[in-house]
Amino acid sequence: MLECVPNFSEGRDAAVVRAIVQAIQSEAGVRVLGWESDEDHHRSVITFAGHNDSVIEAAVRGAGKAAELIDLRKHFGVHPRVGAADVIPFIPLAGANMDDAVAAARRAGEEIWSRFGVPVYFYGAAARRPNRQRLELVRRTGFDGAPQDVGDIAEHPTAGAAVVGARGFLIAYNVLLETPDTAIAQAIAKRIRESSGGFKFVKAIGLHLKTHDRAQVSMNLTNFAATPLEEVFHTIEHEALQAGTRVHSCELIGFVPQAAFDAAPAFFRRAENFIPSRIIEAHLLDLK
Repeated sequence: MLECVPNFSEGRDAAVVRAIVQAIQSEAGVRVLGWESDEDHHRSVITFAGHNDSVIEAAVRGAGKAAELIDLRKHFGVHPRVGAADVIPFIPLAGANMDDAVAAARRAGEEIWSRFGVPVYFYGAAARRPNRQRLELVRRTGFDGAPQDVGDIAEHPTAGAAVVGARGFLIAYNVLLETPDTAIAQAIAKRIRESSGGFKFVKAIGLHLKTHDRAQVSMNLTNFAATPLEEVFHTIEHEALQAGTRVHSCELIGFVPQAAFDAAPAFFRRAENFIPSRIIEAHLLDLK
């Protein structure tokens, strides 16, 4: 089985998000575990799982519906993006390995181009170029300067491009500060992220959320087993106090594996929206 966690560039129009969810659900053999939308990020994350072929087809259908309904020329949000179906990662679950996830990403990419004319860039374990393993490098302005992996155009006029990949479990975790000062969130993000000398396997950016009028440290934790999650949080808390503010609240995006929760239960329980059904294994028994 595989998990797929596509990120779509729509977080404000619930009807569009529901249409994408329905397109994914229309493929037999997949289960949509849940989805979340954020108005400030202008982004929705949908999590689904199932057997390999079904997950591939569901991902392609979701990408096609996004290309049909989302026009990036009218899109404004605080989160970086290059496509309507912006990022489509495949993650191996029970009975699958990373080779299966890579094969799924490559098949999905070819289908997205052939059916919808949206070019594809591969990242993570599915990358065909060493410099495309890291998503943030692919998603730089103008992409990364090299040709797309699938298709004969750099971007679709309204749907942009899809960045399709294979990876292990990633934990998306946001920390909202009491201050509206984006510079503080950006400084904290720089302090904790690996690329700036912080914690290994931590990616982080600082944003301002207009709907809350607060700054946010938005993190992707790419290897929970090798990351001291509590230490990461306490560093954010300390840096916020040093800057004259405090942590307001925490938020988990998507689902987490049981092993991650067992390793740092306090870290996950600190998220206001955490409930036991956020653990992915709870949803997989009857999919086998």
